[in-house]
Amino acid sequence: MKSTSLSLIAGTVALVAVTGFAALTEPGAAGTEAKAAPRLPVEQSSLLCPSPGLSEIAETTYTSFTPASSSGGEAGTAELRQSTDTVTGDAAAEDETKDKDEKDKDSKKKEGSSKPVLSLKEPGQPVTADVSGGDAPALVGTATGRLAPGWTTQQTTTVEAGSARGLLGVNCTAPDTDFWFPATSTAKSRQDYVHLTNPDDTAAVADIELYGPDGSLKSDVGEGITVPARSGVRVLISTLTSEAVEDVTAHVTTRTGRVGAVVRTADEETGTDWLAASAGPAGTVVLPGIPADATSVRLVAFAPGDDDADLKVKLLGKNGAISPAGHEDLHVKSRMTTGVDLKDITRGEAGSLLLTPADGGTGTPVVVALQVVRGEGDGQEVGYIPATGPVGAQATVADNRAKGSTLSLTAPDATATVKVTASAGSEGGEQTVKTYTVKGGTTLAVTPPVPSGLKGAYALTVETESGGPVHAARTLALPTNGVQMFTVQTLPYDGGTVEVPTAEQDLSVLDD
Repeated sequence: MKSTSLSLIAGTVALVAVTGFAALTEPGAAGTEAKAAPRLPVEQSSLLCPSPGLSEIAETTYTSFTPASSSGGEAGTAELRQSTDTVTGDAAAEDETKDKDEKDKDSKKKEGSSKPVLSLKEPGQPVTADVSGGDAPALVGTATGRLAPGWTTQQTTTVEAGSARGLLGVNCTAPDTDFWFPATSTAKSRQDYVHLTNPDDTAAVADIELYGPDGSLKSDVGEGITVPARSGVRVLISTLTSEAVEDVTAHVTTRTGRVGAVVRTADEETGTDWLAASAGPAGTVVLPGIPADATSVRLVAFAPGDDDADLKVKLLGKNGAISPAGHEDLHVKSRMTTGVDLKDITRGEAGSLLLTPADGGTGTPVVVALQVVRGEGDGQEVGYIPATGPVGAQATVADNRAKGSTLSLTAPDATATVKVTASAGSEGGEQTVKTYTVKGGTTLAVTPPVPSGLKGAYALTVETESGGPVHAARTLALPTNGVQMFTVQTLPYDGGTVEVPTAEQDLSVLDD
């Protein structure tokens, strides 16, 4: 026998000993059948929360939660810690009041902080943490063990006065390498910042491309942006180009490493909120949760490929689908941003927008977001709804209050049944469960269940039980001083499980 075969046999024996296999079975042996790969809970997940970066009167709450599960597993940990923040572009409006020495001291203090800002102990009960002011850094977090599957954190900031006034809400993001943001702007009335957060121990390098109604906006400074290890960087979009454009699509990619990315928008008249990334390019797009009292809705779409996109536009309300008068069809030119003012499309009835290929096929992939305004005059407030994927097996949104939450459930195709679990409160209370049926082609907007004896904030977990798919969004409304402050968070599948292929030994590799 050749020495190569002897080495392979020795390696196989070692593998069997290490992995604990009791028998060796050749593929295709009698009695064996192909089995579907099992889905198992993830063992680790990461979240990145952007720096609030607003004003000294900003009040920010972090609410962190992992759904209870019967899968058990190791105890694990879930913690969010401070990063070191940096600003690029024209940051004079935010934090140029400190001299260099003070900033260096602050950075060293943040780098040396070992105490978690927030630490989750048990699944099924949220925890909260509060910070004040506008200089709080971005947060970097990791969850392990039974705290990892479905771990979510919401960052909610309230600014009651000034040019940055508003209610800002964002689900802290998982790190990735590719993000699309329709509905950004370089208009003079806007100040939009891309927030990039690096969770890793080595630097990441990112590019930001901008596209307006006539195509790519020329920019050299949007290339090769370094995001230091375990740090956050803010980039003012209007400093990346000399062109002032109302509707812009920002595309964030990384050359090396990975980041969390989210955009904070601010408008002189309508206030401020976070714009989360759109779901990846797709031919059919769902944007759930337009508030019933929306006074203005603007649709912004972008086709990243080489082909134009022709889409049918429908509003899914509580009784079915309607085509908005004058906007039944949407044409999006290749690599050009298209903005359409749908005005008060909901007319007092909560709804969701469905975009489908005009030819009935798979269609040309697009990315889409909605800019939604509530209120009139000085009482206006803005929020954003990006295109989102379905709830799937489970999706969760944290930071719900005793009052002010609306849950929107949309079934664009078949009728579906979903289970909604209101968790225990962060300071007390017991979970409550309620089941809803959503008719195909409609949107069901409900006041979600509230935990009995609620104290503090709570989380909502939505699970698809039958039918579907279902897309969901939660609106949190906290009117303040006559301003209709609100924020909308979508609920895509939380990725709490992963498909694990079944390994099988193949002794044919030992054949001479």
